[in-house]
Amino acid sequence: QVQLRESGGGLVQAGGSLRLSCAASGRTFSSYAMGWFRQAPGKEREFVAAVRRRTGTTYYADSAKGRFTISRGSAKNTVYLQMNSLKPEDTAVYYCAAVEPGQFNWNSKSLYEYDYWGQGTQVTVSS
Repeated sequence: QVQLRESGGGLVQAGGSLRLSCAASGRTFSSYAMGWFRQAPGKEREFVAAVRRRTGTTYYADSAKGRFTISRGSAKNTVYLQMNSLKPEDTAVYYCAAVEPGQFNWNSKSLYEYDYWGQGTQVTVSS
């Protein structure tokens, strides 16, 4: 079994920054990719960003481009999300997710393409 644990959420004023971290534990595996999703109250969970572990290729939602940066950690199966210029509409629970290896035609933006999920960390941006 694989467990993902997020950290780094909190309360920040609009225009501020936060850095989210995610680390995997449990069964040893080499993820194909890791990503971040978010879910605001009353809304569906939506894609934010993802990164392929081996190549470092990154993917972003339009809402994240230019403000958020996803990166791989030096330790295997760790990932970070640097969030700058935060807006009140970024307020949500942010979830880390990981993908088992051996993917083909992988769709980074679909939550159904991810195999493991963390419990989430709250990000609140005040105006």
